[in-house]
Amino acid sequence: MIRRLNITIIVSIIALVVVPASRAKEGADQYPYGAENWFAGATPPRGFYFINYAGYYTGQLRNGSGDRAILNGATPQVDATFDAFRFLEMTRFKILGADYGVHVIVPVVYQSMNLNGRNSTTGLGDIVVDPLILGWHQEHWHVAAAFDIDLPTGAYNQNDGRISIGAHYYSFEPILAFTYMPKDGWEASTKLMYNLKTTNPATNYHSGQEFHMDYLVGKHVGKWMMGASGYALEQVTDDTVDGQTAPAAPGLWDAGRRGQVLAVGPSVAYSNKHHMTFIAQWQHETLVQNRFGGDKVWFKMIIPIGKIF
Repeated sequence: MIRRLNITIIVSIIALVVVPASRAKEGADQYPYGAENWFAGATPPRGFYFINYAGYYTGQLRNGSGDRAILNGATPQVDATFDAFRFLEMTRFKILGADYGVHVIVPVVYQSMNLNGRNSTTGLGDIVVDPLILGWHQEHWHVAAAFDIDLPTGAYNQNDGRISIGAHYYSFEPILAFTYMPKDGWEASTKLMYNLKTTNPATNYHSGQEFHMDYLVGKHVGKWMMGASGYALEQVTDDTVDGQTAPAAPGLWDAGRRGQVLAVGPSVAYSNKHHMTFIAQWQHETLVQNRFGGDKVWFKMIIPIGKIF
């Protein structure tokens, strides 16, 4: 389950214009939706791996009706360039018959946001650690389970979301991923996640719980892989401020500010004789509500290093 970076990274935040800045809509998504695709449910063999995720995202704010949000005559926009460094160790140990591993992800982000004027920042995002990665393998099926913890290490400014990279709260995310690879070369993979957030201590704002998934359907042809990948997100509980449902902002978002998005696009991958894997993909977001929506371009590299434990 070559998984997750918390590029955190991507995208962003929005300061409400109808409430004080201290009641900003929480932003910087701590999970970079769509990061996992090929072999999402198949943990690699024992060893130490370096995985690099690099990419670019651009999007405009969509309101609760899915239309472009308007703030002072313009639509807020975010552009972000990111690079996340993931270090994964699959150990020799077994738990419940599964291979046991751990990982840490360190993201770096450049973010530029146009929101009542443009401002930009570069810095460390929210680091992700996972002390429990489990992988089970059958002839055609692979299953992985994990538990990610997002740490509030990224730069944060409660008065200006344009220069906040981190979310300024902890998140806890149980994960279950599956990969099916029959002998005919096809692959279907998905990773299911449920995100639980703590309250931002600077604003007393609590972002709602989210169910989201990455997915892929593709074909292996020799060392090449070609298919379609994407992600879907549905926020299942309201955002709250001081324990009360976050109010609506006309033209920007609905009360509770529940977000949703569906994305899809092409993905191409190549693995060489040294088991290095290179993945390139583009994902276009649609059906967006109460969040930024746009396009994301990725380049992912998986490099096996050796064995530690």
